[in-house]
Order: sequence, then structure tokens, then C-alpha cells
Amino acid sequence: MRHRKKFNHLGRKSAHRKAMLANMASSLILHKRIKTTVAKAKALRMYVEPLITKTKDLNTVEERTHAQRTVFAYLKDKYAVKELFGDIAAKVADRPGGYTRILKLGNRLGDNAEMCLIELVDYNENMLETTKSSSAGKRTRRGRRKASADSAVAAEAPAKEETAAEQASESADAETKE
Repeated sequence: MRHRKKFNHLGRKSAHRKAMLANMASSLILHKRIKTTVAKAKALRMYVEPLITKTKDLNTVEERTHAQRTVFAYLKDKYAVKELFGDIAAKVADRPGGYTRILKLGNRLGDNAEMCLIELVDYNENMLETTKSSSAGKRTRRGRRKASADSAVAAEAPAKEETAAEQASESADAETKE
């Protein structure tokens, strides 16, 4: 029985799975995006996000060295470790988590497997531009009529106050003349 066992074995023995995930993680770090199946991408997300988290909040040289050695034990690729602790660590320093994004592409022709792109979130310039532009001018259709009515009332209210103020000043001028 496999009750409460959440880990996806991907149809491989443990040594094969660990090697495959290490290679995929290195490729993801070096190339910033890879094309794979959805099941492998979800397993890779669980594998690589803790490694990216290890690059954050390193104050001393000893902490950084220890973190690099720990990550190297997982990745087994010194170029990927260098890239991870250099450029990627600087970009994800303020992000609280969720370093990867999975974009589904459809099914593969040969075996009908669900394919996807897994990418590092901070490296997709197209998505970053759309989120910046959409958040700046985002408007909803809710309450449009109410908002326009409120603005019309607000526009009329200062006009009424001005007329009341003008009337008060005119009456005060009239009293001073008498």
C-alpha cells in the first residue's frame, strides 16, 4: 500500500531518478527554461526550489561555502552551482518562494504525454512586462455606473459649496455696506 506517500517515483529506480532530477535541475539553472513532461516538471519543482532557497540569506563566507557544497551534492555540476549562487541568487533575493512556473503546452505526438515548459519566474521578460503593464492600468467593470455617479455627485458638491460660499460672502459684503 502507498498510503500517505506523496513522492512521485516517475517509474524509475531511486538512483536513476536522482540522476535524472540532478541533470534536469542543472539544465533548468543553466538555460532558465526546459521542455519536459508535466509529471517530471512537478517532481523537478519539488527538487529545485529548496536548492534555490538555500542561496538566500547568506551573511558569512562559511555559510555561503556550506550552502554551495550542499547544493553541489545535489546538482553535481559546478557551473550550475556558480550560476545559481551568482545571477539567480541576486534575482530571487526578495522573492518569498515560487521560483518556478509550469506552462502546459499540450500533448506529445508519439505517446500523448502532457508536455510543458518549466522556467524560472524572474527570467521570462514577456511575462514580467505584461504583469507590470496590466497592474498599472487594471480596471474592473464592477461598479462602473456607481463610480461615475459618485464622481458626478462629487463634482457637483464642490460647485454647490462654492455657490454657498459666494452667497455668504455677498451677504457679508452687503451687511458691511449698510
